[in-house]
Amino acid sequence: MQSRSWQSRACRWLALAPVLLLPLASVAADDEWTAYGHDLGGTRYSPLTQITPDNVHRLQQVWEFHTGDTSDGAGDSVRSGFETTPLLVDGRLFLTTAFNRIIALDPASGRQLWAYDPKIDRSAPFGDGLINRGLAAWQDPSPAGKTSAAENCAARLFEATVDARLIAVDARTGAPCADFGARGQVDLTEGVENYHRGWYHMTSPPIVVDGVVVVGSAIDDNTRVDMPDGVVRGFDAHSGKRLWSWEPLERPAGVPPSAWQTGAGNAWSILSADPERHLVYVPTGSASPDYYGGLRPGDDHWANSVVALDSRTGKLAWGFQLVHHDLWDYDTASAPLVTTMSLNGHRTPILVAGNKTGMIYVLDPSTGHPVLPIEERPVPASTLPGEQASPTQPFPSATPILARQSLAATEAWGVTDEDRQACRAALTKLSGVEVFSPPSTQGVLAVPGNVGGINWSGFAWDRTHERLIVAVTNLPYRVQMIPAERFAAGDRGDLPGETAPQLGAPYALLRAPLRSPSGLPCSPPPWGELVAVDLAAGRIAWRQPVGTMSDVFGHGLDNIPGSVLLGGPIVTGSGLIFMGGTMDRRFHALSAATGKELWNASLAASGHALPMTYQYGGRQFVLIAAGGHAKISEEGLGDALVAFALSSP
Repeated sequence: MQSRSWQSRACRWLALAPVLLLPLASVAADDEWTAYGHDLGGTRYSPLTQITPDNVHRLQQVWEFHTGDTSDGAGDSVRSGFETTPLLVDGRLFLTTAFNRIIALDPASGRQLWAYDPKIDRSAPFGDGLINRGLAAWQDPSPAGKTSAAENCAARLFEATVDARLIAVDARTGAPCADFGARGQVDLTEGVENYHRGWYHMTSPPIVVDGVVVVGSAIDDNTRVDMPDGVVRGFDAHSGKRLWSWEPLERPAGVPPSAWQTGAGNAWSILSADPERHLVYVPTGSASPDYYGGLRPGDDHWANSVVALDSRTGKLAWGFQLVHHDLWDYDTASAPLVTTMSLNGHRTPILVAGNKTGMIYVLDPSTGHPVLPIEERPVPASTLPGEQASPTQPFPSATPILARQSLAATEAWGVTDEDRQACRAALTKLSGVEVFSPPSTQGVLAVPGNVGGINWSGFAWDRTHERLIVAVTNLPYRVQMIPAERFAAGDRGDLPGETAPQLGAPYALLRAPLRSPSGLPCSPPPWGELVAVDLAAGRIAWRQPVGTMSDVFGHGLDNIPGSVLLGGPIVTGSGLIFMGGTMDRRFHALSAATGKELWNASLAASGHALPMTYQYGGRQFVLIAAGGHAKISEEGLGDALVAFALSSP
């Protein structure tokens, strides 16, 4: 397949006033937000204290910026979402749009300063839709970079685009960095095995450590066996030269190539890092195809893992696999979090990893060894011909499981007797109704389903109380395997749902939330909640449903709290949690001490993004991108970055 070349495309950016060539900040920021999770360790913790539990009720919207970049999926394009988390660096806000435009704003007013448009190819069938979660920022530490001359791109912003380019622009002007790659761009499709337009794309920001820009990829699920490989690569931040590559999947010894057909295992979510240890922490997803592993025998290292790579060389320092031989799409979707906590009277460095099973793993960031114990426990065997499920899976034994992991027929939920009876009947027909029940032609219940328990919404670190604040979703999915020959003849299973061919495998896939005749979930609410976990004590401090699903399911569910959560929490030094992510088009503030909701505000569209906060000119702002979701049909599709501050700071 011919690879795409972007070298011949003209770079376009807005004309800039001369003042923008001066040093970035004329008013110093009291606290910045320099990486997706506030810091490279991904703590999502800000020390700011101006907005407090006592005055948060006085928060009001102070400005709103519209990108103008939306797509409803009509025509040649796919649907857009707005998942960016802006950066505040040296007195300017930087964000990305659904169309991968990079925009700089004045942090006090939301006024646009410049914009750069990479002119993405919006006609490709991107499986995740048109989304981008943000940028990486880097200041050149060399003597030339310290001059802060505008023309030398001393301060750079890096974006990985949905059409697989790595782009570097000058943070002062938005102009492409001419010395990076080919006039500011690197083609990320080069060298990717099984590359296919649209299947291979980027949705999350790169990360920069030791002058190396590290980038993963997003690869479509369930399309076929031999999908693109999930290579992770490091590029020189000056030149764009590729320095190293790391492949997550390796064919096991003794397995011939003809019996090893797979791809993906990719790092589609947020990366984190520890510059002092020179490590990049990479969360990886499932190998392809997600729900049949007969052509990828073994544990599938290092899919469904968290791995530590040397930022300078790309060599594997350590890896820990959270799911062996995944058959449920149980990606390690949340960003690893690096911090310290008090354990047995000592300050202890920790790395926290979590995944869609709803389990939390606490590891040593230097070695990957468990800081809190983890044990291998037996799980059910597969009955599918050719499939060999892992006989055990790793379960943390000292931290609580945060999501529902089974649903018996007696626990079926519904608003009417008819709904409850239908749900009970559906559950009794399944071959398994607990976590790690292997897929079957009869159908199993994936508990949690593939959108939860801990998805990319992830978690934040409450430094004051030394608690992990986790966004958890409880929405079980029914999964059914359909023999390939029957699928080719038109068989789509025995209930409405999402189907996928898994070409090259002996089985296609049907999956859908388990719902009653009225359309409501068969699992009891809440379907989403925030959970505060005291890791050292191994207990849940509090759990709080957030939002509602009334806009999605209707049926008068306003009084049933707990929305599916797609967008994570942040924590501030004053003891507040800010959270979007709910399906009810609202932005929420909760007490970090108790979980009680203290404030919420209406948004034009749901805020499926990580919020951020900063203090500028003596005033603290809190921002959320409100644009709806690219793959969920909600009321309202938006493009607004909304800023809140106290009515009288």
